[in-house]
Amino acid sequence: MSRWSGSESASRASNRAQVEPVAALVAVFAVGVALSAYTGVLGATLPTPDRNLADPTVERAKRATTETGVADPEALAAGLRAGPEGYRLNLTLRAAGRSWHAGPTPPPGADAAALSVSVRVAPGSVRPGRLRAEVWS
Repeated sequence: MSRWSGSESASRASNRAQVEPVAALVAVFAVGVALSAYTGVLGATLPTPDRNLADPTVERAKRATTETGVADPEALAAGLRAGPEGYRLNLTLRAAGRSWHAGPTPPPGADAAALSVSVRVAPGSVRPGRLRAEVWS
């Protein structure tokens, strides 16, 4: 038999599993904010037709083709792996009146972006140059 009387037991049972209204509202607000942040981040990472894919691609290509901050024309082909999946990529490196290319010829209207880079044009010779990426599907 229970130590408590019937009415005391019923009173304790009704107090269990209850949440203060303010705490419940804060929890619902937190879940809403988390879902909004998740969908915002997810939407920003998915490619869309109006997004210029060349901007992040040229950044990745620069990291793939540079060693200690200097772009190597011989490594230009390695930068082709920086392209987004399902898209084609052309990289052009220009410095000291010379240019190097990797990838297929881009069609007119391809997304394009360029960055200033230092380019090794000969052993021990570094000149300012431009790395250009053109991306299309």
